[in-house]
Amino acid sequence: MNNTKVALVTGANKGIGYAIAEGIGRLGYTVIVGARDETRRDDAVEKLHAADTDAFGVTLDVTSEASVAAAAKTIEERVGRLDVLINNAGISGRAEAGAQDPTTLDLGVMQTVLETNVFGVVRVTNAMLPLLRRATSPRIVNISSNMGSLTLQTGPILAAYASSKSMLNSITTQYARAFNDTNIIINAACPGYVATDFTGFNSPRTADQGAVIALRLATLPDDGPRGGFFDDGGVVPW
Repeated sequence: MNNTKVALVTGANKGIGYAIAEGIGRLGYTVIVGARDETRRDDAVEKLHAADTDAFGVTLDVTSEASVAAAAKTIEERVGRLDVLINNAGISGRAEAGAQDPTTLDLGVMQTVLETNVFGVVRVTNAMLPLLRRATSPRIVNISSNMGSLTLQTGPILAAYASSKSMLNSITTQYARAFNDTNIIINAACPGYVATDFTGFNSPRTADQGAVIALRLATLPDDGPRGGFFDDGGVVPW
């Protein structure tokens, strides 16, 4: 195990996840690209190598206990610890035909969204905790959305997606309380409305701009904030 810091980014094969991976690679971290799609994962690793970033990929389906456990084992064998975990993998869920209108909510859609956006984050975080605890200043960043803000109530009505981000914010605060007397710092980040396939590229805001807050929270000093919700403008109201 060498002194180079190591960061795992889930869903890092494209969009904001890749921008985060690229950004943290520029800071000198070894980057682990966690993704289900083998071809896109390998392509992302090749692009990072071309940018002079030390990187490798791991198969990671956040909805699968076996996949997450196998990824943790691979990371332990290859690098021995994690300094940063960025839980970026997420889905919006099917929305047509009133599937995410609360009055006609498709509970199957909601369950699917929660499985990735909330349960997947818990599954990955808990599997990686032994590796994070070996680091000097471990950081966890959960990629959320201001659509999960109960105060702002932004964006279209997407009852499954927005609720999943509200729950993600809540579980982030619970982790922060559990980590209160440790060196692990966890926060939630809102990248904003970014031009990715997630949004149909319907925004002037770039993935690199969306990655800024995640990179800031991933590299916080030891006296940095804990259990907060931030975008690149500052604190996002709950």
